[in-house]
Amino acid sequence: MNTFSKRIIICGTDTDVGKTIVSSFFVQGLKGTYWKPIQSGTEEGTDTETVCKLLNLAPERHLSERYKFKAPVSPHWAAEKESSFIEPNNLNIPDLDKLIIIETAGGLMVPLNRNWLQIDQLKVWGAPIILVARTGLGTLNHTLLSLEALKNRNLNVLGIVLNGPPHNDNPKTLEQFGDTKILASLPIFDEVSAKMLSKEWNKQQLDKKLEQYI
Repeated sequence: MNTFSKRIIICGTDTDVGKTIVSSFFVQGLKGTYWKPIQSGTEEGTDTETVCKLLNLAPERHLSERYKFKAPVSPHWAAEKESSFIEPNNLNIPDLDKLIIIETAGGLMVPLNRNWLQIDQLKVWGAPIILVARTGLGTLNHTLLSLEALKNRNLNVLGIVLNGPPHNDNPKTLEQFGDTKILASLPIFDEVSAKMLSKEWNKQQLDKKLEQYI
C-alpha cells in the first residue's frame, strides 16, 4: 500500500445515507482502522460503538473521537449547545503506518463551526474520498451536486458507493453525468454481519477495483 492510500474518507450526500455501514464495509474489506473524529447524537450510542460491535474490532483497529456531543444535530450546533468549539487544527489525521478509514459527520457542506465547513476539512486532509449515496428518488440531484462541490475544490473522488434497493437507471446516470465510477452498490441486508460484508466485498470485486490504491 502506498502512502497516498493510507487514508480513505467516507463521505455522504446527506445524513443517514449509510456511511457507517459503508465504513464498516471498507474497514472489513481492507482490514483497516476505523476513525470517526466528530460524533453528535451520543445518547443513542456512537458510530464507533456500532462499527466495533459489528466487526468485533480489536482496540488497535479503532481510534477515539476527537469530539463527541449529545445532541443529534449538526456538529457546529451540537458543540455550541455544550459551550464547546470544534477546532480544525485538532482534526489532524493520526500519523499511523496503517490504513485509516475516516467517517465524516453528515453531508459535505455541514458546518463544523461558524467559519468552517466539512468540505473545508476534506481539503485540508487531502485524502481520497468515497461518496456514499442513496439508490432511489432524489439521489441524482444530491449526488451530482456533491460531486460538483468536491471536484470544484480539486478533491480526489475514488468513486461512489450506493446504498439501498437496486435501481435500474440511477447508477448509469450518475456515472454518465458525474464522470465518477460506481464502486459498489450495497443492498438492504436482512442482518448485517462481518461475514456478510466480506462476502459482499468479494462479490463486488472491490480488491480489483481498488488495486491501484491498495
